[in-house]
Amino acid sequence: MSQLESVFQRCGCRDATTRRQLNEKCPGLTEPEHGSWYFTAYVPTMTGGRTRVRRGGYGSRGAAEQARLELLAMPENRAAGQTLTLQRWLGQWLTTIEGQIRPTTMRSYREHVHNYLIPAIGHIELANLRACHVQAAFLNIGTRRTTSGRLLAASTQNRIRATLRSALSEAVRQDFISLNPASRIRLPKPYKVHPVLWTAAREAEWRATGVRPAVAVWTRQQLVAFLKTIRNDPHFALWWLVALTGLRRGEVAALRWTDIDLHDATLTVKEQIVVVDGQDVVGPPKSASSCRTIALDATTLRLLRNEWRLHHRVLRETGRNPDGYLFVNAKGQPLRPDYLTRRLGKLIANADLPPVRLHDLRHGAASLALAAGVDLKVVQHLLGDSSIITTADIYTTVLSEASRNAAEATASFILDAARTRLSLGGASQA
Repeated sequence: MSQLESVFQRCGCRDATTRRQLNEKCPGLTEPEHGSWYFTAYVPTMTGGRTRVRRGGYGSRGAAEQARLELLAMPENRAAGQTLTLQRWLGQWLTTIEGQIRPTTMRSYREHVHNYLIPAIGHIELANLRACHVQAAFLNIGTRRTTSGRLLAASTQNRIRATLRSALSEAVRQDFISLNPASRIRLPKPYKVHPVLWTAAREAEWRATGVRPAVAVWTRQQLVAFLKTIRNDPHFALWWLVALTGLRRGEVAALRWTDIDLHDATLTVKEQIVVVDGQDVVGPPKSASSCRTIALDATTLRLLRNEWRLHHRVLRETGRNPDGYLFVNAKGQPLRPDYLTRRLGKLIANADLPPVRLHDLRHGAASLALAAGVDLKVVQHLLGDSSIITTADIYTTVLSEASRNAAEATASFILDAARTRLSLGGASQA
C-alpha cells in the first residue's frame, strides 16, 4: 500500500545492495507476521491549524484502523496533544505565564525547563509521557552535581518536579492530556537544614579547621560585638534594622521613606528588590503574608531620624534619590541586594566574628525575639512567614538559653513534686 493512504504496512528490511529500507515494498509483507501496520491522520494543532500524525507498530490492519478512528474521535485539544513534544509544550507554557508570576519564580522555571527537563524528556510526545518516563528522568537528574561538586539536593529535585507538575497541570486543564504523570513519582524527601547557634565549641572548631555549619546564627553577645564594631558604618541603621526585625535583603533594599511612619513608629513592607539575570527588579514581597506592618522601638526610630537628617534631606535637596528609597548609595541609588551580601561579609571579616549570611541575621532576629519571650504568633508576623509552623520549626531550634531554661524548669517541676511526695512519705512512716 502507498504511504499516502491512511492505513499501510511496512517493515525495516533493507535492500542487499543499496542497504536502503524496503519499507512497504518488501516482498515479505505478504507473510502474516512480517512487518507492522501504520496509520496517518490529520489532526488540529494548538495554534488552530492542522498537522499530519503517523503512528505505527500495530500487529494488524484492524488494530491500526481502530487507533486511527480513536484519534480522530478525540476532542480537538486532546488530539492536538498527540502532535506536541514535551519540549514544545514547556516552551509554550513558559510564554503563557510570562508576566503573571514573580520574576524570581519565572527565572527558576526557565532554569528547570532548559537545564533539566528538556534535556531529559523533552523529546517525548506530550500524549505519550508516562510516570515511568518522569521517574527515570529524575533518577538521572539526581546523579547530576552542582558547581561545587555536590549531588543535586533533594529540595532542588522537588522544585524541578514542581515546575514540571505545574506545566503538566496546565496541559490537563486545557485537555491536552488526561492525567498528570509528574504527580505520581517518588523523589527523595528534602532534608531540612535547621539553624544552629555559634557556640564557643563550634566557633573553636571553625577557627581550627575552617569547617562551619550550613546555617548558623550569632549569640546575643556576638551580635552586640558586631554592632559595636560597625557603629561608624554609613549604613549602620540598615544592619541594625535587619538584625532586630529580620527583614529579607530584598525587602530592606526596597524600603522607601513613604513606608516609614515616624509618628506612629511603624514600618510597612510593600515591595522587594530581586536580582534577575543581573538586573534589579522591583516587585511584590515573597508572599501575601510578607506584606506586613512592623512596630519600631525607640532606638530604631532615633536611627531612622538620623538617617533622614544626615542623608535623605541632602539627597532630596540635590535632586538625587527621586523615588525616596530609605537606604541608598552616594549617587542616591537604592542599594543592590547582592551588594548587601558582599558588604556584610567584609564587615564580619573585619570584626573577626564567625561567618553568617545576611539571611542568617533574619534567623537570629527571630531566635532572639523568642528568647526574649515574644509570642510565637508575633514573631511569625514580624518575619512575614506564611505559617506559624514554619516559624516554630525553624527558629526554636537555636534557642540554647531558652531550651536550657525550659529543660531546667521541667526538671525542677518533676523534682519538686518528687521531693514533696518523699517528704510526705517519710512523715507518715515516722
